[in-house]
Amino acid sequence: MGVIRNLSVALVVVVLGGSLCSAQEPMERPANRLAKETSPYLLLHAHNPVDWYPWGEEAFEKARKEQKPIFLSIGYSSCYWCHVMEREVFENEDIAKYMNEHFVNIKVDREERPDLDDIYMLSLQVYFQMAQSSQTGGWPMSMFLTPEGKPIAGGTYFPPEDRPGMPGFPRVLQSLNTAWETRQADVKRTADLLATEVARLSQPQLVIDDTTLSMAFVTNAIAAVKTHHDAEFGGLDFDSDRPDGPKFPVPSRLALLQSAAGRMPEADSLQMVDQMLESMAAGGIHDHLGGGFHRYSTDREWMVPHFEKMLYDNAQLAEIYVDAYRRTQKKSYRDVAEGILEYLIRDMSDPNGGFYSALDAETDGVEGEYYVWSREEVLKVLGPERTKLFGRCYGLDQPQSFEHGYVLHVAVSPTDLATEFQLPVADVERQLAASRAELLRVRQQRPALLRDDKVLTSWNGLTIRAFARAGQALNEPKYIKRAEQAALAVLGNMRDNNGRLMRSYRGGQSKLNAYLDDYAFLVSGLLALHEVTQEEKWLNAARRLTDDQISLFWDEKRGAFFFTTHDHESLIARTKSAYDGALPSGNSVAARNLVRLAMLTSETRYRDYAEQTLRAFVPQLRQSPAALAHLAIAVSECLAAFGTPEQLAVESERPSSPVPQQPKPSTNEAADQPLVVAASMSKEELAAHEHVKAVAYLGTDGVPGGGEVPVAVVIQVANGWHINANPAQPDYVIPTTLKVTTSAGGELKAATYPKGEMFRIEGFDDPLLVYEGTVILQGKLTVPAEAKTGEAELSVTIRYQACNSKNCLRPTNLTLKGKVRIVAAGEMVKPVNGPVFQPKEAGE
Repeated sequence: MGVIRNLSVALVVVVLGGSLCSAQEPMERPANRLAKETSPYLLLHAHNPVDWYPWGEEAFEKARKEQKPIFLSIGYSSCYWCHVMEREVFENEDIAKYMNEHFVNIKVDREERPDLDDIYMLSLQVYFQMAQSSQTGGWPMSMFLTPEGKPIAGGTYFPPEDRPGMPGFPRVLQSLNTAWETRQADVKRTADLLATEVARLSQPQLVIDDTTLSMAFVTNAIAAVKTHHDAEFGGLDFDSDRPDGPKFPVPSRLALLQSAAGRMPEADSLQMVDQMLESMAAGGIHDHLGGGFHRYSTDREWMVPHFEKMLYDNAQLAEIYVDAYRRTQKKSYRDVAEGILEYLIRDMSDPNGGFYSALDAETDGVEGEYYVWSREEVLKVLGPERTKLFGRCYGLDQPQSFEHGYVLHVAVSPTDLATEFQLPVADVERQLAASRAELLRVRQQRPALLRDDKVLTSWNGLTIRAFARAGQALNEPKYIKRAEQAALAVLGNMRDNNGRLMRSYRGGQSKLNAYLDDYAFLVSGLLALHEVTQEEKWLNAARRLTDDQISLFWDEKRGAFFFTTHDHESLIARTKSAYDGALPSGNSVAARNLVRLAMLTSETRYRDYAEQTLRAFVPQLRQSPAALAHLAIAVSECLAAFGTPEQLAVESERPSSPVPQQPKPSTNEAADQPLVVAASMSKEELAAHEHVKAVAYLGTDGVPGGGEVPVAVVIQVANGWHINANPAQPDYVIPTTLKVTTSAGGELKAATYPKGEMFRIEGFDDPLLVYEGTVILQGKLTVPAEAKTGEAELSVTIRYQACNSKNCLRPTNLTLKGKVRIVAAGEMVKPVNGPVFQPKEAGE
């Protein structure tokens, strides 16, 4: 410990944060080893005078052979202070000469190697704690290691010379080198202590009791998240002891409060979500011209951000805003979600179909210059009259809160502007939209920001999920198509010769074995695609990847998934965690995937893996519930899907017939006519669907070209079984859907689904909604005007999942076949099947 204390004198640092990146061209110097890398971040250092090595055996062999300590620098392409240190320190010839002489220097892109980032960030935090320093981790991460890779000491950003309260990097290097040369045995003993503690902390606590999963874990996590609510300005990571600290989007916490798995969200939880979403959407953290969100806010009011844009933030926030729109139908939420998705399509799309990783925010070393405005610039573009309205809306008439210019934020709402300017709200919104578009065009002519154009599997998985779910919720097929393009790109380009998933892709080259997050997040995206398209290929791909994930990452002794594969290189620790950060934890997402796969395939092994994963992290969920928000969602979904055999109880049972019953006749004339079946199940279909039967009726004896005909499908669910209602509750279960087509073209419009019945699970506040007994689905079948007259083939498809009180069968399609008569446009058709389509009398 004495060595730690002595070293800490030289290594006390001020964590200034990391957010932005330089787009400067490197000086023309001979290239170092990083020139052969594909990471944009590493390539930015390829012409430093520092003799950089990428992480690998070559660097460690040199360190062992020459008995030199290692200097490990970890950063990422959109990290502002990473690039400040690069310009000030690593471009300095004298500093570089000393580094090359006394250290083996390794540079790592944390986005390519999250395993190293996790391990050495934990090492840094343990080092600070053992050195009794109040500092916290950040980037750039500057670590000193033994030749075996064990941590000695570290910090974050160091300046090129001593500053008040902050040692310069030359003094840090000299102090470390002196300690290594004069007290090497002590230094190594300290490194052993640090490495041992890091290995211990990298594993979850051992579960010593047979813990039963319950909704108490979920309610406790929700309560814990709510204690971090900022009641004044919105937010879910607020610290009253540091009220002016930075604020982050924390999408996992937002998702937990908004989740309806097995419960209806509490009103105050949703109010917190809405306050935060509205504050973020109005604030400077939101790019009001180009769409999307910056990394985080530097202030409590969401006004001035760190300006970099990350793919993972925007993917998660797109889904959050889509779910908020689905819940509230607020147009403002839809607008924000579409703004994010359009930004990703426009600025972050790889020609091969994937999505790029990040967009910088620094122009010529000036943070945020690309995004901010002066009054004069806006006036020049919009003119006096339009500037008056735009400036009033976006805060140009207020004091400037950022040194380099105005950060646009909604200071006055369009509704209030309409009153103030005596204009219709629609006119105000139209004028503002036109002004935003014009300013965006001008902004795009500014010097381009550096873009990290590597494609990462995990981040693309989040984005695929967001686009797929948005396409369904917003009824925008183009978003589903874009999700499919990204999925095909990742599955096609990011595998090795043996079909094994890879982490990173750039310039036609995929590299680095994938981590847990890559498998889990991609599977989540593929399952979302399957949900919205019902195409089996996405489910099959998800199953194969999940099976690979189990084989490569599963901990046979204690359950859950390691972050790295069983054949990964040996490091000082092997992490296994369920804590959320900017990304949800891989174990939490994996557990949700396994629950979903168990429901879709009826394979109990997926359920077993899900429950073992969740139980492995019970101690952490008890100790730090707010930090495991995504795991709480997984627990909720697992219980909603399965519960336990003794917990499941049906609210009531009704007698039902194994075949569809005729609708009850009424007393009108049409009721005296026999019912005419339009489509029915074949013998093969009857045999294949033991618990669900159906028959279809049309409302007229024909349909004119260009016209429409009412359709009713009568479904009979066997006693003791049910199918999910539409819309489903909870919303992640598979709803029953109806599709009707003809060989002459056309499609089903205005499908209506009856309200579901309550299905109770003990321990949950609210029931699931299901259909039991007899249920009738209706809609209108349209036929194109050019359809030929005569009989056409009629096909009716019902997508459903049958469940009883103990388990659910795999989702399946039930198909009815029949005929429909197409008549000439204008020809009269006769109503039929009146009892099926007649509205019910009150009290029936």
